[in-house]
Amino acid sequence: MRHKINPDNPQLRLVRQVVDSLRQGGVIIYPTDTTYGLGCDIFNPKGIKKIYQIKQRDPRKPFSFICNDLAEVANFARVSNFAFHILKRHLPGPYTFVLEASKIVPDILTTRQKTVGIRIPDNAIARLIVRELGHPLITTSANISGENAIQDPDVIDERIERLVDAVIDGGVSMGTESSVISLIDDRIEVLREGAGDLSWID
Repeated sequence: MRHKINPDNPQLRLVRQVVDSLRQGGVIIYPTDTTYGLGCDIFNPKGIKKIYQIKQRDPRKPFSFICNDLAEVANFARVSNFAFHILKRHLPGPYTFVLEASKIVPDILTTRQKTVGIRIPDNAIARLIVRELGHPLITTSANISGENAIQDPDVIDERIERLVDAVIDGGVSMGTESSVISLIDDRIEVLREGAGDLSWID
């Protein structure tokens, strides 16, 4: 099913329909401030496994997830004062920050080092979905691993679209994947250069 949702003023009625699907284990395609993403409820193992299958992704590579705000980030990751000031300055924005996971994060979403990638995208639709769901949403680009990221919902691969429960059309996105930045041990390390200004990093 497709839902055309206003990117500036998301229709709450339509967002709640999407959230109902997520609560039942659904997988969705949705816009962020970088690319279109594949997502499901982070506490639904069936949905997470389905995304691995759709992506044809190595199961040893965990997915990142989206939080609604910094208070929610603090529930799912250990945020030092050093990290908090960086997150506050740059989020919402096109960055994925790698932090030490808290105990409530499902093991399937953590690395061997018990770290997680967390985003707060500058996208009203994505954040409203998370807010209405009540906890984070998986985020990974809506493509098969190794293929180009999707910025236009009209060109989503049919192989992927027929396997998901809902597609949210929120207009054309930037099309560049987020920059991934580790803040582990209060050290800044760029793990992937992508969208977003990185000039603030020495």
